Amino acid sequence: MIVLIGGVAGWLSGLILRGTGYGIIGDIIVGFIGAFVGNWLVRAFHFSVNLGSPVADRVVVSVVGAVLLMLILGMLRPRSFRERLSDVWRRR
Repeated sequence: MIVLIGGVAGWLSGLILRGTGYGIIGDIIVGFIGAFVGNWLVRAFHFSVNLGSPVADRVVVSVVGAVLLMLILGMLRPRSFRERLSDVWRRR
């Protein structure tokens, strides 16, 4: 079940963060890892997610974890930093 939820979370996070995705396979892998990150964060900070369905709760937590993981990975990629920097200069 965690593989399916991680895959959905990765796909959704790739849609949320357009341009920072890693392709469908990469997004699914990041979503799978993000599911673990999201669950760890919920437990570490004693948050409670209750949407009425345990599957929906897990998907939301996994998507949040995958989005955070994609943002962190996006900041660590040198070329994305250069691209963002050049975008700032082009806008002026």
